[in-house]
Amino acid sequence: MHTEFVVVEGDFANAGKASSDIKKTLKQLNIDNGKIKKIVVAVYEAEVNAIAHAYGGNIYVDLDSEKISVVIKDKGPGIPDIDLAMQKGYSTASPKVREMGFGAGMGLPNIKNNVDFLDIKTQVGVGTEITMVVNF
Repeated sequence: MHTEFVVVEGDFANAGKASSDIKKTLKQLNIDNGKIKKIVVAVYEAEVNAIAHAYGGNIYVDLDSEKISVVIKDKGPGIPDIDLAMQKGYSTASPKVREMGFGAGMGLPNIKNNVDFLDIKTQVGVGTEITMVVNF
């Protein structure tokens, strides 16, 4: 199964739409609840990052009997220092984003802690591509 979602820059009202839809699908397929929670947390964090830090993007989901693979491609500023961005609490979120309750600097660490595979490709001034996999 292949599904695609569009992420719109600054659209916090719809933050979590993709992760919620993915959760519904996985529940219908009777996937283990622990695995569902892991992928939903990871996708939500990546989705919010694309909304808060980038100029939108796309989420591509591929699901088979053994795993779920999710790729988030954003059009944005890129990540100048991935090692720094992976540190808990580090954030480049604007004051406006922080006022809405986002931007605590836990996005990338939460993604890493909830997936079996994580790959981040980024280019400053171009964007970021995050690939994550959770095995069933």
